[in-house]
Amino acid sequence: MRLAAKQSSLIAVIITVSLFILPSAFSEETMSGQAVFEKNCQECHNGSVAKAPHKDMLSLMSPTMILKALTDGAMQEQATHLSVIEKKAVATFLTGRDPDTYTAVEQRKCAVNAAWFDYNQHPDTSGWGFDRKNTRYVDAATAGVDKNSIKTMKVKWVFPFPGAVRTRSQPLILGGAIYTGSADGRVYALDHDTGCIRWSFQAAAEVRTAIIPQDWTNDSQGMKENFPVIYFGDLTGTLYAVRADTGEEIWSDNPNDHPSVTITASPLYDDGVIYLALSSLEVTSAANPLYECCSFRGMLLAYNAKTGQELWRTETIQEPLIETGKTSVGTKIWGPSGAPIWSNLALDKRRGRIYAGTGENYSSPANGSSDAVFAFNIKTGDILWVQQKTAQDAWNVGCEVEDRSNCPEEDGPDFDFGAAIMLATTSDGKDLVIAGQKSGAVYALDPDDDGKEIWMRRVGKGGIQGGVHFGMARDGDNLFVPVSDFPDRHDWPWKWEEKPGMVALDLKTGQIKWRTLHDDKCLGRTFCTPGISAAATALDGMVIAGAMDGWLRVYDDETGHVIWEYDTARDYTDIAGSKAFGGSFGGSVGPIFHKGMMYVQSGYGIYLHMPGNVLIAFEVAK
Repeated sequence: MRLAAKQSSLIAVIITVSLFILPSAFSEETMSGQAVFEKNCQECHNGSVAKAPHKDMLSLMSPTMILKALTDGAMQEQATHLSVIEKKAVATFLTGRDPDTYTAVEQRKCAVNAAWFDYNQHPDTSGWGFDRKNTRYVDAATAGVDKNSIKTMKVKWVFPFPGAVRTRSQPLILGGAIYTGSADGRVYALDHDTGCIRWSFQAAAEVRTAIIPQDWTNDSQGMKENFPVIYFGDLTGTLYAVRADTGEEIWSDNPNDHPSVTITASPLYDDGVIYLALSSLEVTSAANPLYECCSFRGMLLAYNAKTGQELWRTETIQEPLIETGKTSVGTKIWGPSGAPIWSNLALDKRRGRIYAGTGENYSSPANGSSDAVFAFNIKTGDILWVQQKTAQDAWNVGCEVEDRSNCPEEDGPDFDFGAAIMLATTSDGKDLVIAGQKSGAVYALDPDDDGKEIWMRRVGKGGIQGGVHFGMARDGDNLFVPVSDFPDRHDWPWKWEEKPGMVALDLKTGQIKWRTLHDDKCLGRTFCTPGISAAATALDGMVIAGAMDGWLRVYDDETGHVIWEYDTARDYTDIAGSKAFGGSFGGSVGPIFHKGMMYVQSGYGIYLHMPGNVLIAFEVAK
């Protein structure tokens, strides 16, 4: 019964991708591109050649970047015998998008005044979690809103991401601009007041990390001379350092030659060092019974932020990779593998540590590194302690297809730590490492006792898409936990109840203060569910989060009552007359605030959620 349900889920995912991401999947040009790819490219891009991205990874790239690689880039020599038409056909086949038409709208370019970079406006936050501990709390002075004024919020402007069906890069406010990445690999600097484009930077593939600033000096003239820098990663595993004022690349690096390496966790900047976590999409490659599963291991690296020089690297799995057997079709099995870090990192400056959560093992044998919280030494990368919370969790997409040759014998349950680890301090001064898991459990660990568990609270049923999925928030002793509890229809052996919505826990004890379950607002909309997958944001007296039903809700922090809500799943028109549309909230993205403005991204057209492509700027009524 569980297998049948998984097959149904996989079929639905494929249908979703076909409808929303690959609209030209059966066009004549796409079929021609498939033939060219299979004849000329398939042998190297099947996952067997180091530094040759797997075909699944290529599909995440922008068509313009693939065409550039074939024309005058890394693959120029291999593609010399191909015509321009054949190269374009390959790009269209791989991405489902036409490189000739997939361009930014020039009418959105800023006029001179709106394009001016304000060197006196420092970044409001230091990273994805607003501080480096990932509390995701915004003070009243920065936010410029309170319980009364937030009820008057109205849309000021919108920005449609060209050709996108999902938005997964949390923005940054800096220098009078809002910076964010997109599904086509562009990073935009938009005027925060109007939404016009100051500049755009083309990365190799989708940017789903937050945009991270370097530390800022109080000397605006000195900053002009040394220029401000932002950092981000893309889905091909490349880390970028780019000038915030001009969009000029300073350096970039792809630190791992695995063909499925990717970056989903946001970089972490501190004191001239960039810390970077690596994950992979090898978990999907294993759906092919001929693929030798699996060889990737999660990794944490440190870079000199100014030069891009690597300082150290540490794999989450320390045992050697060995051949452990063969599948029923004779394909080699490798292990242990997996334990990727795809959630955001937390810094413990006083103890000199970085905390990270890992995902499942990809292949047997399952080991002690998966579904665990790690403490790393920030100077050396040494692993200081590991606390595993779900043992024997080995899983890959091979468990979801009819030919289960690559499915590990453990077969899940795929209970990653996808939500960012948080370092939080109670009102009586006790530091806690807080971890939320896709199992639906929240843990408080003792950083001074090798991560020993202090309390655990189950807040939801859990599942492959959570449970606790992407990010919690905290204000004082209130710990706000979004609960996804996506109805994945798996026949799990436990019978815990689905409880989609928002929960407030007492940080000291883990006791539930309140729970707000969401009413059904989907009204029959396809791929609409009521839970919260995306990250939450805490403000004075309230917490705010967008749900998978497209609704943005503000909750009173003491009672959980919804004091304001807005349905983002609608059509919009931007300043150039272009159309945009909202959908589900998902991914490691939450609302950000700046002086009476709120910025949110709506649309998550992947994994059975409603598509959308819009960045919405709200303002307090004046």
